[in-house]
Amino acid sequence: MFEETCLFPSAINHVLINEYCPNQGIMPHQDGPAYFPVVAILSLGSPVVMDFTPHSSLQLCSNVEDKTSDGGAFNTETAKWLNGHHPFSVLLMPCSLLIFKDEAYSDYLHGIKDSEVQPYDGAVNVIEAMRHEGGNHSLSGLEKAFEVKRTEDVNTVHRRGNRVSMTCRVVSRVHKKLFKF
Repeated sequence: MFEETCLFPSAINHVLINEYCPNQGIMPHQDGPAYFPVVAILSLGSPVVMDFTPHSSLQLCSNVEDKTSDGGAFNTETAKWLNGHHPFSVLLMPCSLLIFKDEAYSDYLHGIKDSEVQPYDGAVNVIEAMRHEGGNHSLSGLEKAFEVKRTEDVNTVHRRGNRVSMTCRVVSRVHKKLFKF
């Protein structure tokens, strides 16, 4: 993959496999400097919405009322961001591959809400994710197979089954003798 796409500097040498129940997510995080700043995530099983939020260091300002009552995270809907950074979401359908790098890797946190029902209206890839059978934008097959629902107000995915993710990365330094027996 690395020779053909030029996305990775060398062969992928780290694959993390996780399984998530329908109501399990993953808190917003960055993968960190131990990995080359590109990640490929193969999503299997139930569909899910992955949210990307700019790192707090990119926040220009936030009103006092944007803070939570316990002094925690700000409201990303009303926060103002530096250099055009804005929160966004990606709809991950079963068997989808998400590759992100550069600013998406270094300037954003990514996570999945702990919820069986997730809205996907704001997802940047809705049309591509919903493409079905020869490029038609038909939801009929998807609705039956993956519990994707469209209503007048909100479009949602219902996470009825488990989701398995395979996160593929390059670890720049690997110790050959990590364990001594």
